[in-house]
Amino acid sequence: MEHIARFFFGVSGNVIALFLFLSPVVTFWRIIKKRSTEDFSGVPYNMTLLNCLLSAWYGLPFVSPNNILVTTINGTGSLIEAIYVVIFLIFAERRIRLRMLGLLGIVTSIFAAVVLISLLALHGNGRKIFCGLAATIFSICMYASPLSIMRLVIKTKSVEFMPFLLSLSVFLCGTSWFIYGLLGRDPFIIIPNGCGSFLGLTQLILYAIYRNNKGPAAPAGKGEAAAAAAAEVEDAKKVAAAVELADATTNKVASQV
Repeated sequence: MEHIARFFFGVSGNVIALFLFLSPVVTFWRIIKKRSTEDFSGVPYNMTLLNCLLSAWYGLPFVSPNNILVTTINGTGSLIEAIYVVIFLIFAERRIRLRMLGLLGIVTSIFAAVVLISLLALHGNGRKIFCGLAATIFSICMYASPLSIMRLVIKTKSVEFMPFLLSLSVFLCGTSWFIYGLLGRDPFIIIPNGCGSFLGLTQLILYAIYRNNKGPAAPAGKGEAAAAAAAEVEDAKKVAAAVELADATTNKVASQV
């Protein structure tokens, strides 16, 4: 019965995580249409790629037995993130492209080092602990990203920049993998996903607190020009928040699975 429950939560985590992995598609469709990365940052996608690669490696049977569902979703995530990175490199300015190529080189080097050390120098439980620690450390290091959208909600006292369904999906994804880790008694899955579940719950609490707020109102008594200027400011804030949310969501997924 425990194996069936673990399989169920693993499959649920795969489905929800796939939805979250695909959430930045709108951002990259915009990049392709405009043939420019504008002010978007490529750093989160490179770092998420590293996280997915390390987690996919950890889930392989000869590293961590009975965690193949971890490999399936993170292997898929690695492919999706690699596509994002390639698109970013194609349309980025030369200066930014060189910087991203350097970061991609670091990502590749770290992953290659973990793979080589785990294969050539470690065996059995030692290999599992080493790879699990590597994946967990990089997951926790990236938890700063989801905090940015929560800070924005508290600052504006509005949830218009934090869609409910996205926050709910983040919570369900983290919770599914947290339970999956508990059933498998795997601390390297329990710890990062416990943090992810908590952050998702915090987002839902913020949503409950500020759901009836409409956000800052336009300045009154200054005519149509002032109202139009205020609308432009709000539009700019929405664009910036959308970028921030896309980056935060992508990072969080990687750290959860």
